[in-house]
Amino acid sequence: MTQELTRTIWTELAGLDFSLSTVDAGGVPTRSLQAGHGDETIVFLHGTSGHLEAFMRNIKPHAERYTVHAIDMLGHGYTGKPDYPYEIPRYRDHLLDYLDAVGIEKAHIGGESLGGWVGGRTAIDNPDRVISLQLLAAGGTVANPEVMERIRTSTRRAVESNDVELTRKRMHLLMHDPANATEELVAIRHAIYQQPDFVANIDNLLSLQDMDTRLRNILTPDQLAQITVPTLVVWGRNNPFGDVPEANAMHQNIPGSELVLFDDCGHWPQHEQAEKYNELSLAFLEKHPA
Repeated sequence: MTQELTRTIWTELAGLDFSLSTVDAGGVPTRSLQAGHGDETIVFLHGTSGHLEAFMRNIKPHAERYTVHAIDMLGHGYTGKPDYPYEIPRYRDHLLDYLDAVGIEKAHIGGESLGGWVGGRTAIDNPDRVISLQLLAAGGTVANPEVMERIRTSTRRAVESNDVELTRKRMHLLMHDPANATEELVAIRHAIYQQPDFVANIDNLLSLQDMDTRLRNILTPDQLAQITVPTLVVWGRNNPFGDVPEANAMHQNIPGSELVLFDDCGHWPQHEQAEKYNELSLAFLEKHPA
């Protein structure tokens, strides 16, 4: 019997030239991974309480054709954590400040969960900066109290305790197959959660799980209809934070969008079904050049 080798960040990036640095994005120190030398750029944006490692299975395949940026968003990961609630316009402005700081006029945006919400808002407000949009299990179109409470409670417990098992449970929530929440990812997220400024900042980070705050940030059907850039919606049929009808509605409300559903997949389609997603994404990007 052949033993399956363990996939790690290093094996995913093996043979790839990349840089990991801190970029000043409008005064916010922003952790950034950059790779590739393509004429066009794709920027990957993670979800709530996440970090750029959410895209480690996607960076190398995309870097073969594109310049790739993956960042820790405002208040997340090892990016700066200013003391104010993180609402969607703040995330949008931070993304635009980042693009300005690294000299990107316009980019393809691949956003997972919260990252898709931010990407959608940016495509609505600043379509001149977005070439195409990928909404990967994107949030921001519904306000489900049960889901919001699940996100708030599981995240807060993991952040306010040093018990790595709570971080592991938070990661397992994202995946259809818990094996995709590797111990490496658990260790990375646990280290992030234990940063003193991350703990102190948790209320700001979770502000979108407050109903009043969420409702004033939500992307309505009328707003989604304003998205004019080519858009791909990718959804896992086992997504614990949103059912398939949510994806169908998103697709129906965004003119000309495409919808692809992945079997055996939870909330990280780009990670859980990486090979399938990479092939799909690259074909979509090729169809929609700048």
